[in-house]
Formats: sequence, structure tokens, C-alpha cells
Amino acid sequence: MKTYTDINGDSGISAYDYGEDWIRIQFKYGGTYEYRSSGIGLPHLATLKRLADSGDGLNTYINKNPDVKKGYSSKS
Repeated sequence: MKTYTDINGDSGISAYDYGEDWIRIQFKYGGTYEYRSSGIGLPHLATLKRLADSGDGLNTYINKNPDVKKGYSSKS
């Protein structure tokens, strides 16, 4: 997994990885969640990938979008 940059130093996310139709996000406290395009839709998935690469806003986006927050496909 890639380290989440967390530009502002205020995120609950520590790492991420993604492929064509999924993203896996590791939270500092709470495990690793996988989101798939089939569960959250391509627009949300594209936004999660963009925010993950930018290092800012990923945790906020997940928390402000119920379809994403509750749309994960697996948790470990």
C-alpha cells in the first residue's frame, strides 16, 4: 500500500492502494476498507482515487457521502 500523504496532518487515513475498479483504504484506527465501483459507482471511485493521490480530503469525502461511507465491499 502507498502511504497517504495527509498534507494537513489531520486525516484518519494512513495508506491506500487501488486498481481499475477498486480502492483499498487503511484507516489509522479502524481497519482497512475496500470500495468497488459496483458498490459506490464510478464517479465516487474516481474521486476517491484522485483524493488519495492528492493527499488531501479523502477522509472528509468518505464521511460526507453516505453512499460511499456505507458502500464498502469488505473490511479487514
